[in-house]
Amino acid sequence: MQRKERFRLLLDYFTTNFPEPETELHYGNPYELLVSVILSAQCTDKRVNIVTPPLFERFPDPESLALSNAEEVFSYIRSISYPNNKSKHLVGMARMLVDQFDSEIPASIDELQKLPGVGRKTANVIASVIFNQPAMAVDTHVFRVSHRIGLVPSTATTPFAVEKMLMKHIPSALVPKAHHWLILHGRYVCVARTPKCDICNLKFFCAYYEKRVVA
Repeated sequence: MQRKERFRLLLDYFTTNFPEPETELHYGNPYELLVSVILSAQCTDKRVNIVTPPLFERFPDPESLALSNAEEVFSYIRSISYPNNKSKHLVGMARMLVDQFDSEIPASIDELQKLPGVGRKTANVIASVIFNQPAMAVDTHVFRVSHRIGLVPSTATTPFAVEKMLMKHIPSALVPKAHHWLILHGRYVCVARTPKCDICNLKFFCAYYEKRVVA
């Protein structure tokens, strides 16, 4: 099966069966989503959603977070992975937002990446979810699912290479949704160790299923 056909079948399936996917992170405004996405690096959304309510109660906006310090923030996020680094990033991010962006979350991916703790993946998430831009965030789930299904070749060995390939084949209007489709499919069906091929509705055009299971 050609790669173009796999993309068509993938988009047809999710557009029909899961037309309005959303992030599983709980947030009430762009600032809260940015904080949550920074915290979610190498950590589950479930854990982040447990930690953020008291964090946001104490720091409801960039100004209050900017006036704090890494030690205080650490006390709220100690159960998150890499809390020391993330505490420093959050305070630095808030101070830059206040000082350079008038406390507003920038829409530009390049400007977002200037913020401490914000790499390309995080910037793409914010651009996609908040500003509905055609930005594809490639995390471990998107990377894994894209290779298994056969959406990208084995030579696409970096997140950026996968991002470019996905952007090439997915219509711009569907990119923000496709980001969630691939993440959620990887989180609950095409899991890392033992993919749940028996319940997967994509297996009839999946390269992994064809090569590993059927064979």
